[in-house]
Amino acid sequence: MLDALPAVPQAQLGGLTIAALDLTRAAALMIAAARRHRRHGRPLYFTSANGEVIARVHSDRAIAGLFHEADQILADGQPLVFASRWLCRQKLPERVATTDLFHDVARLAEREGVTFYLLGATEAQNMRAAAIVRQLYPALPLAGHCHGYLSGPALQAKIDEVNALAPDILWLGLGVPREQIFMRDFGDRLGNVGVVKTAGGLFDHLSAKVPRAPLWMQQAGFEWFWRLLMEPRRLFWRYLTTNPRALYAILRHSR
Repeated sequence: MLDALPAVPQAQLGGLTIAALDLTRAAALMIAAARRHRRHGRPLYFTSANGEVIARVHSDRAIAGLFHEADQILADGQPLVFASRWLCRQKLPERVATTDLFHDVARLAEREGVTFYLLGATEAQNMRAAAIVRQLYPALPLAGHCHGYLSGPALQAKIDEVNALAPDILWLGLGVPREQIFMRDFGDRLGNVGVVKTAGGLFDHLSAKVPRAPLWMQQAGFEWFWRLLMEPRRLFWRYLTTNPRALYAILRHSR
């Protein structure tokens, strides 16, 4: 579905095809994709991978299938960048964290009139994130925003509403694998949307609920450890089980 856009170099890492882009090129490509995508069928589907995603892809065929449906996968993890330099013919130039990518895309969107919709997080965090986006980027056309805790008729109505608003980029912050399941189940009903970018905990970071790791920890590949320190009860067992599986998959299935 990206035939009309410039070719993107790719790395085969842990069994996933990862776009070898830096932040600047990834942001420019998202804007171009949103503007050029012909509005029919499902929107272009961009997502991100880190060590946890690779571990889950290799332990669950259903999740693997959801990620293989993506039009583009970005490396949202510094360890993946390091691994590509040792194991892959195509190196990843840098980590493209969604929390950083959002701001690069927003600055371009202000200039070019590309519209956003923010879907995900709790109602309070979503509202706070939208307010901060409006404050940081007053010229950005924000088509709308909504929390991610909808189901049944309310969810069906919201999907129709988003499609009618026709945002160029829908930032979808539901977490893995809810974001990917959402695309599988409802992507075809969002034909007026240009690009859907999965966003994980983006809105929590925008609203300052969850602080980012210090820059040196991000660059050293230890942001996962910072997150563990911030939320030990939620993340300790997850990282204890996924990190070894991710390491095995990366060593076994990279080229």
